[in-house]
Amino acid sequence: MTQHRHGEPLPLGDDGLPYSKGLMARALIAAGVPADRAYQLARRIELELAERGIPALEVDRLEPLAREVLGEEEAERAIGRLRRLADLQSLDVPIVLLIGGSTGTGKSTVAAEVAHRLGITRVASTDFIRQTMRAFFSPEFMPTIHFSSFEAGEALDEEVTGDPTIVGFVDQCRHVCVGVEAALRRALTEGWSMVLEGVHLVPGLLPVELEGALLVHIVIEIADEDVHRLHFHVRDSSTGGVRAMDKYLDRLDAIRRVQTYIVGRAHREHVPVVENANVERTIDQVIELVMQAAERTRQTA
Repeated sequence: MTQHRHGEPLPLGDDGLPYSKGLMARALIAAGVPADRAYQLARRIELELAERGIPALEVDRLEPLAREVLGEEEAERAIGRLRRLADLQSLDVPIVLLIGGSTGTGKSTVAAEVAHRLGITRVASTDFIRQTMRAFFSPEFMPTIHFSSFEAGEALDEEVTGDPTIVGFVDQCRHVCVGVEAALRRALTEGWSMVLEGVHLVPGLLPVELEGALLVHIVIEIADEDVHRLHFHVRDSSTGGVRAMDKYLDRLDAIRRVQTYIVGRAHREHVPVVENANVERTIDQVIELVMQAAERTRQTA
């Protein structure tokens, strides 16, 4: 098995191909194969391995099995992407994926699933970093971190130039990003791959490169206001109302102004922006962007 020292290994055999049914399906899903067809192909491969009494399949045998289950076009795409995932896993540096975006855009869902599919075991949120900072810094010393990102303007005790919502948000981000950079340094020191998500990961406020790591920064957005509103209803249902939906819906205008600011910064800093209209498609796009970044790294090495 190819060892991935920066996290949980993807199930890749010595020839770069998966060989264990459950883990194999995960690799196929990461390669863009729908879950039901991924498990169907994984089962077919498992039967082939059992019949032949071997731990892994050669490329020339896996490809016809994939064509049998997936069809010619989808099989070619899946096998090609499996090879690219194997190349990603063979990088000798940790992968650091930053997923930014405003409240309610689905960052945490995307981050958790991308990490799982790429075999990265460390997933963190800037909200956790902010909450930790609140315990050490009083509201008098660092007021904006004691408010939600879209309410941080309420902490400002003097008139400001521009939109107070954005001014307060940026002030909060600058404080939180100190903790973010500390987390990144720890990951580098330990050689960890990690996925970090959060509203505070604003392009231009963080390093664009990390020596000794593959750093990939992506921003998630929801362009349609009605879809954005629906995300809060879905989150309320899935969490049993732990996060009060009404608070977010009442402040949706401020949340979307923050989104406009983050997306604008992303465009100026040439950070990819992914529209989260469909979560499976978004996950697929994020994985593709990580693989593209790895391939550019290899080309310039």
